[in-house]
Amino acid sequence: MMNKGRLMRDYGFTLLELLVSIVMLGIIILIIAGAMRLGFRSVDTGEKKIESLERTRASLTIIDSQIQSEIPLTYDEEGVRKYYFKGSKDSLTFTTNYSLWGGQKGYVIVTYRVVTDENGKQALYASENILGMENKAETKLFDGFDAISFDYFYKDIFLEEEEEEAGGRWIEQWTDEENIPQKVRLHLATAGRDFSIIIPMRTRATLIQTSPAPRLTGQ
Repeated sequence: MMNKGRLMRDYGFTLLELLVSIVMLGIIILIIAGAMRLGFRSVDTGEKKIESLERTRASLTIIDSQIQSEIPLTYDEEGVRKYYFKGSKDSLTFTTNYSLWGGQKGYVIVTYRVVTDENGKQALYASENILGMENKAETKLFDGFDAISFDYFYKDIFLEEEEEEAGGRWIEQWTDEENIPQKVRLHLATAGRDFSIIIPMRTRATLIQTSPAPRLTGQ
C-alpha cells in the first residue's frame, strides 16, 4: 500500500516537472522567435535604407552628368530664336547628348519634374525623348523627400568671373529667353536634413537648331 502511494506521488511530481519544462520551453521559443523577427526586421530596414541611399547617390550622379552635358540648342519659332531650356522651382527642361538610357542617339530633351503624393512627400521623375521624335521614356529617380526644388544662378554676362558671386543671384524661375543659367542648384530635404548640390552648366557656345516649336514632354 505504501509503495503504491509512493509511486503515485512520484508520478505526480514527474508530471509537474514535465509541465514546467514545457512552459519554460515555450517561453524560450517565444523569446528566440521574437529576437529573430526583430533581427530580420532590422536587416530588412537596413537593406532598404542602403538601397535608398544607393539609389539617391546614383540618381544625383545622373542629374549631375546630364546637366553638365547640357547643350544650349535653340529652335526657331516664327522667326524668333528660343532655347529649349526651361526652368522653374519644380521642373527643369533642357537638351543634352547624355541619355539616361544610354542607347539614345542624337540630342535628347530631358525633363525633370517634382511630383507630390497624397502624404505630402515629393518624388523626382525624369523623362527623355529624342529631338524631333514623339516617343518618351520616363522613370522615377528618387522619392520620399519632404522637399525637392530647383533654382538657377543668374548673373550679368558682362561681369568678370571673379565678380560672379557678388554680381549674381539665385532665382526660382528662369525667364531670360536669350541666355541660360551658368549653374543649377538642386535642393533636397528629408528627415530634418537639408542639402543642396550646385551643378555648373559647362557649355557656353550656342548651337542653333532650326525647327518648329518643340513639344516638350513632362510639362
